Amino acid sequence: MRKLLVAVTSVLAFAVSTGTAAGAPLPLPEIFATNNTAIITDPADPRLRDRLVHFDHEVRGIVHANGGVTTRSTVLDGVFWSSDQQATTFERSRKFDVTLDEKSLRHTAETIGKRFSQESVLTFRFLPASSPEVDAVQVEVDGITAQQLRQGLLDDAVAREKLGGGSVTLQGKAILIADVNDLPTVRAFVTNIGGDLRKAKVRKGTWEFVSGAGETPLSHQRNAA
Repeated sequence: MRKLLVAVTSVLAFAVSTGTAAGAPLPLPEIFATNNTAIITDPADPRLRDRLVHFDHEVRGIVHANGGVTTRSTVLDGVFWSSDQQATTFERSRKFDVTLDEKSLRHTAETIGKRFSQESVLTFRFLPASSPEVDAVQVEVDGITAQQLRQGLLDDAVAREKLGGGSVTLQGKAILIADVNDLPTVRAFVTNIGGDLRKAKVRKGTWEFVSGAGETPLSHQRNAA
């Protein structure tokens, strides 16, 4: 996908879920991907109403060919900040919850990147909070629109640099992925755009940006779901 402060009392209520409480299993790994290669700057562009149904079928086939199953596929409205364009861009994408191990997840993302001419495809694997592999956080918060996300990025230079962007489901749930060290920035950003931190869900894990040539270092690619 394309290259994703301060409210003390709310931040204190911003709990991190490890996904292991009472023996609960971790969520399945996720792939964030699109077939879009255009730069869309108009939020009213009709291409942003595409539900990516054919793309969904194609990606499910790629996941299956790599030994996994897609248990859920979610349409997303993405908002991203382009440092080159000095503007926000928009795109439709999908989040795929998949039954793939680490190696297969990376290979699947690489295949998707090649098939749809993407600079990179983002993957996220949930991990226990205590895992030494943790390097990222995923934040989900209801009641956020793509317009709120866009305006927040325009208003907040720190968030633009740290997050790069984010995604919102059609039901108004924002999904933000960031380096684990940037969690304070995410917390402040969510508050500033009108999100309720008390209802936010935060999980830790590890992220990768995978290009058609394989894994892309995080220092070279940055994105938020």
